Amino acid sequence: MALKEELLKDLKAAMKAKDNVKKQAVTMVRAAILQIEKDTKKELGDAEIIDVISKQVKQRKDSLEEFIKAEREDLVEQTKAELDILMTYMPKQLTKEELTVIVKEAISSTGAKTKKDMGKIMKEVMPKIKGKADGKSVNEVASSLLE
Repeated sequence: MALKEELLKDLKAAMKAKDNVKKQAVTMVRAAILQIEKDTKKELGDAEIIDVISKQVKQRKDSLEEFIKAEREDLVEQTKAELDILMTYMPKQLTKEELTVIVKEAISSTGAKTKKDMGKIMKEVMPKIKGKADGKSVNEVASSLLE
């Protein structure tokens, strides 16, 4: 089943079950997808939809950090729940070990020696791991390997 159809099916199920958190999370993703489709005047495939969901996940993670700093437990719980729901649509995430192997390959293929070469590494790694890990994780692994 295409990801777009799965989102619609899950939205209907969430509405029937009166699961407001899931309904809200899926609605936001679907709205973002619709907006991009209207702007580009083309229908998005699963790969592009995963990009949209990745952006939504990143937004939730950033918000979560801010809510924790502000000690807003109500928003922390809701955001964590939304994050869990969004992650179900993402491809299986890479473990730190798998990511380290990919970054090591990129370091050797680009000949990176210092943190100044981080751009080369990121350019090499990001297309390979699209949707399977975020840039922050890649940056942390690459930084630790280049020290």
